Amino acid sequence: MKTIVVTGYKPMEMGIFKHNDPKVDFVKETIKRRLRTYIEEGLQWVLISGQMGVELWTAEVVLDLKEEYDVKLGVLPPFENQEERWPEDLKLVYEEITMTADFYQPIYNKGYEGPYQFRAKDQFLIDHSEGCLVLYDEDTEGSPQYFLRVAKKAQDQGGYEIVYITPLDLEETVEELRMADPDFWSQ
Repeated sequence: MKTIVVTGYKPMEMGIFKHNDPKVDFVKETIKRRLRTYIEEGLQWVLISGQMGVELWTAEVVLDLKEEYDVKLGVLPPFENQEERWPEDLKLVYEEITMTADFYQPIYNKGYEGPYQFRAKDQFLIDHSEGCLVLYDEDTEGSPQYFLRVAKKAQDQGGYEIVYITPLDLEETVEELRMADPDFWSQ
């Protein structure tokens, strides 16, 4: 895959209410490990719509990976000012990401008008990628389900790849990081 979309839950859907919650580090590390593998296999672009949660964390991961790899970040929100009603700290993160991304362009050059903008965004991202990486648990529906419906149609038509990060993947990362801590073994 040369271009991948990364999406997943919003922070509140994961019980995360602060951008600096320690759980975020485990999510970001899991995303980083997956993206590093794809980059080493030829991934060039990571696309997000810039939603709070998994997508903003992915952007931060990609910006870190750019220090080691030639990978690009594209931010394609469904409309202008999607961050308008966000908490102030997340607005600042979003602003920094949109300014440092390799490509930034809202799908609609106007404010929010209706749900059709989200559907158009999902279709646009799928049409401009070979696959997606989605943090999702089949047992816990949430905002990613809408993107996944469109992605599964593309997958059924052939050639589109859907890869999941599951709660088990996150648990593995937590356990590996805990075991890598020298203090873990001295307890």
